Amino acid sequence: MSGRRIAPRQAQALAQGLGWFSIGLGLAELLAPHRVARATGLQGHERLVASYGVREIATGIGLLTSRDPAPWLWGRVGGDALDLGTLAAGLRPANRGRERSGVALLAVLGVAALDLACVLSLRPSRPRLPMPLAEYRRRSGLPRPPGAMRGAASDFVVPEDYRTPEPLRPWGGKAA
Repeated sequence: MSGRRIAPRQAQALAQGLGWFSIGLGLAELLAPHRVARATGLQGHERLVASYGVREIATGIGLLTSRDPAPWLWGRVGGDALDLGTLAAGLRPANRGRERSGVALLAVLGVAALDLACVLSLRPSRPRLPMPLAEYRRRSGLPRPPGAMRGAASDFVVPEDYRTPEPLRPWGGKAA
């Protein structure tokens, strides 16, 4: 990328498109794991491919239904990293389909770059500054200075309903 960001409206539209792509890819992985595994050089790992399909479908639904697609796009980026790791393991010399794994790896790299560009474009361009903290160092929490309040409650009488009832006073209540 040339350092230019995608416009927010375009990024929203791209996120919707990635949601539909995710659902389509997930359905293919879930309904035809043998074909997808063969196409990507991951024969013998059909259950893993099908589980990745469930992840793709969930992420796609999240992208299409959420007001804020950024967390779901980050989920796609994480899934892309998982896919890249899985495909990289398929590049080992003993794997007969390693050429297919290499092609699939390049395709996933392209989609990962698109996912990352989209999620970074949805971030606010300016970082939010934290709210300044209120200054409380010179406050005591009292309405007046302590000297002006001394003796202010000396004439206070505890109301009758706040006093310990007469039958309970032997067990710790003070007579008022």
